[in-house]
Amino acid sequence: MDAFFASVEQRDNPDLRGKPVAVGGSRERGVVAAASYEARQYGVRSAMSSLMAIRKCPHLIFVKPRFEVYKTVSAQIRTIFADYTDLIEPLSLDEAYLDVTERASADLTATQIAQEIKERIRQETQLTASAGVSYNKFLAKLASDYRKPDGLFVIKPHQGLAFVEQLNVGQFHGVGRVTAEKMNQLGIFTGLDLRQQTEAFLTRHFGKVGHHYYSIARAIDDRPVTANRVRKSVGSENTFSHDLTEESELLTGLEPLTDDVWAYCERTGVYGRTVTLKVKYADFQQITRSRTLPTTVASRNILQQITADLLTGLLPLPKPVRLLGVSISNLDTVTTTSANGQLALDL
Repeated sequence: MDAFFASVEQRDNPDLRGKPVAVGGSRERGVVAAASYEARQYGVRSAMSSLMAIRKCPHLIFVKPRFEVYKTVSAQIRTIFADYTDLIEPLSLDEAYLDVTERASADLTATQIAQEIKERIRQETQLTASAGVSYNKFLAKLASDYRKPDGLFVIKPHQGLAFVEQLNVGQFHGVGRVTAEKMNQLGIFTGLDLRQQTEAFLTRHFGKVGHHYYSIARAIDDRPVTANRVRKSVGSENTFSHDLTEESELLTGLEPLTDDVWAYCERTGVYGRTVTLKVKYADFQQITRSRTLPTTVASRNILQQITADLLTGLLPLPKPVRLLGVSISNLDTVTTTSANGQLALDL
């Protein structure tokens, strides 16, 4: 979807149309969750601090997020997808991989399917989407970003290698800013530069993911589209209205985050073994601390105690804290959990 959260807000509020809009928290302490294309022209991007965003665009309009509305629209779009394939791998509320191999034919190509989906999304939600069509996930993702907004781009099998080699490595999905900078330091600036490196060289400098870089530089990606992709973690975080310095404040700030995470576990029956505390300081330095248990976390009280212990291990604070986050991973599905934390089996 194109600037999904911001586009929904502009659709539902005509006064926002054609104006720079940011979905997110307050100007002083918040973070931009999504930016309209009008805002992007000023350099406003998602994950940017609201303070930085307002510096780049003084007339930026902030809108509080309405996640329930976004989830509803996402479900509408998912229903459209399901008319074309059962192989749908969601990446987020606004993005998914679709494998249409079985549906595609001489009479209805993958490109035509993408066109139909785009048009149905426009008609049924009054929003625009961009589609990428190709023979693997890596290239389809690149293609989907190539002509946004409202774009449709196709990379055919004989075009894949040439398309990849002319891109900057920072444009590759999965290569973040830090990795791109490291590649640049090694003299790797384009896909062609990356392809000229040996697999041994890439694994030496980038570890196991070096094999992936070796493959995508050759336009190779054998990952299947996996329906009902297993969630790897669940978390909650909060940016506070003022920086916290006292232990009591921090512990109080952890409680609603723990409640959010545990509510998800109880609602879904999915529990985890690894608890992670995220701390972002006033200067935006971010650290995490984790603890893994031999079995899944058995109660909300245990989750709260682990996060408190992880926090206590960071005291005394080197500097004030602007954000706390709690997440749980190494997830597993269980039937129910009894009051004493033991697994209760259905017989």
